[in-house]
Amino acid sequence: MPEPTDDFSIRLAYDLATPAVTVTVSGDIDMLTASALAGVLHTVVDGGRRPIVVDLAGSGCVDGRGAAVLARAAVRASAAGSTIRIRSASDVTRRMLEITGVGTLAALDPTPSHLLPSGVARAVDAASIETRPVRSPALGRGSARSSTDVVDAALRLVTALADATITNADGVSVTLERHGRLTTVAAINDKVLTMDRHQYETGEGPCLEAKAQGRWFYVESLADETRWPEFVPLALEQGIRSILSSPLNGTDHPQGALNIYSTKQQAFGERDQELAALFADRASQILTAAGPEPSDAAADARLGAALVARQVIHQAQGVAMASGMTADDAMGSLFRTARETNTTVLARAVELIASLHPDHGAV
Repeated sequence: MPEPTDDFSIRLAYDLATPAVTVTVSGDIDMLTASALAGVLHTVVDGGRRPIVVDLAGSGCVDGRGAAVLARAAVRASAAGSTIRIRSASDVTRRMLEITGVGTLAALDPTPSHLLPSGVARAVDAASIETRPVRSPALGRGSARSSTDVVDAALRLVTALADATITNADGVSVTLERHGRLTTVAAINDKVLTMDRHQYETGEGPCLEAKAQGRWFYVESLADETRWPEFVPLALEQGIRSILSSPLNGTDHPQGALNIYSTKQQAFGERDQELAALFADRASQILTAAGPEPSDAAADARLGAALVARQVIHQAQGVAMASGMTADDAMGSLFRTARETNTTVLARAVELIASLHPDHGAV
């Protein structure tokens, strides 16, 4: 197992005035350090019913494994009659914990003002060359559509948390419909990737049913299952004995499914089913906030429009250079004039080209 880096540390402080225990983390919580934090938190939880405060002021990053550790510790603390509160998380970390559902298991204190990335926001505003508003891609806050990479990263965190939290889970995946076909966008291990692929190739299985019907399917014993004669033998060969698939609902229809696999029969009790529904709901919120996946035709149309706009701007730059300007000066003049006239660079380029061909407009 990899060893934590030298710049990672954990300090414990027992406050005599209150029963709380403060766990202060310095450094990133990732695949190298998450197990160390897990050991400390589990020891503190097992040590008594003290409230636990996890201070992340000195932690720059919490990845999926770190979030899973915090979620598992919160569940363990709740079962032991204790609580976990997360303090001084950065805005990025806090948002990630909210998106992935850790905030429903552990209390999240407000982000201190000195940790908010206001400077980043000002830099983005200053660099923007478009006149229309630019909105942050923060998920779950009515924002503009996030990129596929951001959505998939958030879904990978959800699968990591579900795998770490749900008893007897031996793998979790997320299936989505992309460009007219089903694909796995997040998976804990290769075995669940294979399980998903078997369902896509045979055209049958609980994952497909959950997505098609918009309701959850719990297969307690694959050995006794008769609904999917082609898929079941393939799953049994891989040692899978039970599956829980929950639909991921979009604004108007199911977009996919959250799949939880286990090598045990009757693996998921009522509490596990409730947690699965919670994680599926969180993943559904991510997809709803991100908006619908654009069609290939729409993406091609946007790309074509962008190429045309680029060609027009470069043509206008050439017109300006004909008067003796350098390339940089010509482009700077376009941006400056567009800003002064409160219009876009493209609109200013069209005007400049049209001024040379008053009877025909822009070429």
